[in-house]
Parts: sequence; structure tokens; C-alpha cells
Amino acid sequence: MCISQSVGTNAVNGQSDVRTIQYLLNFNIKRLPPLAPLKTDGCIGAATIQAIKQFQKTVAGQTNPSGRIDPADSILKELRRALPAVISAPVLQALMPDATSDAITRYFHALMEGLTANQINTPLRQAHFIAQVGHESCDLRYSEEIASGTAYEARKDLGNTAAGDGPRFKGRGLIQITGRANYNAYGKHKGRDFLTPPNYDLIASDPELAVDVACWFWTEHGLNALADADDIRAVTKVINGGYNGLADRQARLARAKCFLILPG
Repeated sequence: MCISQSVGTNAVNGQSDVRTIQYLLNFNIKRLPPLAPLKTDGCIGAATIQAIKQFQKTVAGQTNPSGRIDPADSILKELRRALPAVISAPVLQALMPDATSDAITRYFHALMEGLTANQINTPLRQAHFIAQVGHESCDLRYSEEIASGTAYEARKDLGNTAAGDGPRFKGRGLIQITGRANYNAYGKHKGRDFLTPPNYDLIASDPELAVDVACWFWTEHGLNALADADDIRAVTKVINGGYNGLADRQARLARAKCFLILPG
């Protein structure tokens, strides 16, 4: 479901739902002359309501447009018909609305190449992957764990056996890998050394590696199969080790499905 509650005139107008409608209207803006693209700030206002009414009247053929869209409204299907069949930079921005335009530019091509190379190649797989990356990176804002990593010190289950391994091998990448064992396994996969300084920092600072390590983790743990089963709890358990942030991951998945799984 694209929105969880009503948007527009006399509606609930939750910020996330309003933002979704604003992005969808902007994908349809050429069908709504002479309106200008909306500011995608999640705040309902006269411009957004006017665009809803114009879409209802001009595109949907409603004689008396209400200026309101409800979760089960057929108007949502019509709004989504203007979405591109493949992920574009504007679609990625809609999926990660708090990402800066610089971050979208920084990661977009690496993400598209990573999706293809790792057979994350169906709308459902892509929706699950982008939802998890969006949560783990806070909309591409972080490629390195904010915490120091000392909590991982002496964690033999992560391969951290030498003094300082916790901070050295803290979470890095858009799906953050943690621990000496994971850094060593990824290094073997790439034929590179990520165990000695400053090489391990590259997994966070190099956008291609930050994306690639997320794709590697996804593939290494068979997450395409779990995405095919549409099992977000199982995907989250593999990535997180538990279910931290599950509600946000679920909301992100619903958003991704809205923009990626197009109506027939």
C-alpha cells in the first residue's frame, strides 16, 4: 500500500504519506500543466491539494475532484502509471527522501551496477534490498557505524581476536559488515586486503566499495531467495541479527513496492 492514511483536503496528512503523494504527483507533472513541480517536504498545502484536484479532474476525469486521496483509492494506481519501468535517480530519491542530491549522485551508478551484477533484478528483490540499505544507511547518510566499535572488542564470534579489532572492524558499508572475519571474507572475495590500515576504511569512504560490500553480503547470505518469498522478517534477521528497526524497514519496503512494483 502506497500510503497508510489519507492525504489532502480534510485528511490525516502524515508527513511520509504526503511526501509519497508529492513525489507521485511530480512524476505526473507533465500531465498537469501549468503546475510546477511540488516541494517534496511532506507538508500539505495549497499547491499539493491543487495538484491532487487537477490530477483527479484532468487525468482521472472526476467532475467534482475532492482533493483527497485515501489508501485504497484507485487514483493511486493511475498516479503510479507515470513511474519509469527501471530505477532512475529520481525514483531512488523518492525511495530515500532524506538522502541529499549529492548522496544520490554519489551512489546511484554503483547501486545500479551492483543490482545487476548480483541478480537483484526483479522489482521485489530491489524493493527489499533498497529498503534495507535505506534503513542501514539512514538514506545514504552513513556508510560507517557511528559508535566506536569497542562493543565488538574480543567478540570471537566476529573473528575479533586481536586487541583493537572492535574499533578497526566496526560496521562499514551501506549494509554494514562487522568484525575481522567478515572483512577477511570480503577481502578474499575481492582479492584485496581490508585487514590492514587504512584499507578497512575504504569500505566506508569509497562509494563503489560501500555499495559492493552490501551486495556481496546480500548474495553471500542468499537474501534474493528470502526477498522472493517477501519475508522481511527473515531478511532483517540475517542483516541485523535480530529485528531492530523492523517497523522502519517495513515502512520502507511498502514505499519501495509502491514505486517499483508497477500496476499492470
